[in-house]
Amino acid sequence: MKVIMTGGGTGGHIYPAIAIADEIKRRYPDAKILFVGAERGLEKTLVPKRGYDIRLITVEGFDRKHLVRNVEVVRKLMKGNSQAKKIIKDFRPDFVVGTGGYASAPMVKTAQKAKIPTFIHEQNAYPGVTNKLLEKDVKAVFLGFALAAEYFKDQDKLVVSGNPVRDEFKNKDKAEARRALGIGDDRFVVLAFGGSQGAGRINKAMVNVIKEMSGRQDINIILGAGSYYYDGIRESFREEGFEPGDNISIIEYIDDMATYLAAADLVISRSGALTVAETTVSGRPAIFIPSPIVTGNHQYYNALAVAEAGGAIIIEEKDLEDEKLIGEIIRLKDSPEILADMAKASRMCGPDRATEIICDKILEETGLDR
Repeated sequence: MKVIMTGGGTGGHIYPAIAIADEIKRRYPDAKILFVGAERGLEKTLVPKRGYDIRLITVEGFDRKHLVRNVEVVRKLMKGNSQAKKIIKDFRPDFVVGTGGYASAPMVKTAQKAKIPTFIHEQNAYPGVTNKLLEKDVKAVFLGFALAAEYFKDQDKLVVSGNPVRDEFKNKDKAEARRALGIGDDRFVVLAFGGSQGAGRINKAMVNVIKEMSGRQDINIILGAGSYYYDGIRESFREEGFEPGDNISIIEYIDDMATYLAAADLVISRSGALTVAETTVSGRPAIFIPSPIVTGNHQYYNALAVAEAGGAIIIEEKDLEDEKLIGEIIRLKDSPEILADMAKASRMCGPDRATEIICDKILEETGLDR
């Protein structure tokens, strides 16, 4: 079996592709899996770490603000299409799975022209333009959230699978995770992050949380600041003469998210599709602060699915006040029964069988299970 997984740019597109690839490998250890991503995406470092080969093509998104720059974008797209054709011709996959991102569209389209079965996965409650355009000729559209179904035309192609999450997030032991991170079992642990690049508004709020709670012996704060903001936060503390206590950890990038989630009592984060999936599979209560600058306000709807089940609290960015956030943290810390109920509800929202559902459908559609 030969498979191309294509998608990337952000972890939200890359990690679901890796999870699907891992499931294919579990079922078919001899399967050859090739990832195809964009030259500027995170996939060029994340995918090889997982042991998969990757090819990069030249492609980037259109600039809606500076239309003149799109001349260069079109040139790169033409080059990317040519590279996609060569990859398809050389590798000759049995099927192609696209998980979103700049590289996904040219690879899926090229495979379709070559009469190779294609599949796409839409992570968010509000789908992106690319997946809606690709819908026509794919064999199936896998959905991370059932809410996304109303935005697609061919309802017969839709499969509500949930968002694929790597196995290491499932049933990870809390005590073991805390030992690995050097955190005591008696601490209340708050894990806050905003993605690989970080989220400025979350970081700003968490800086004040850190100042308020620095030095406390009953609570640990872990902030994944993101590569864009990390140095600035550290520098601002130095300028103020503030030295965070031993209960504070500020990290540029959280590489082993599964361990950090397992160690946490409460998560504070954006509500991108992958973040929601990993948080719920880990069974962690959350305060979600959706990004207000995403297509269709999809992060709000991602979070709403969990909040309505009782597993999360939503604070929209326009309503985010430092005192309000600090108050919610303290309230939940001092309400173990509420926190336990939220944890159960969060776990119930976790997409346990997403990779199995996706692989079952692909094998059914391609006939490779016979």
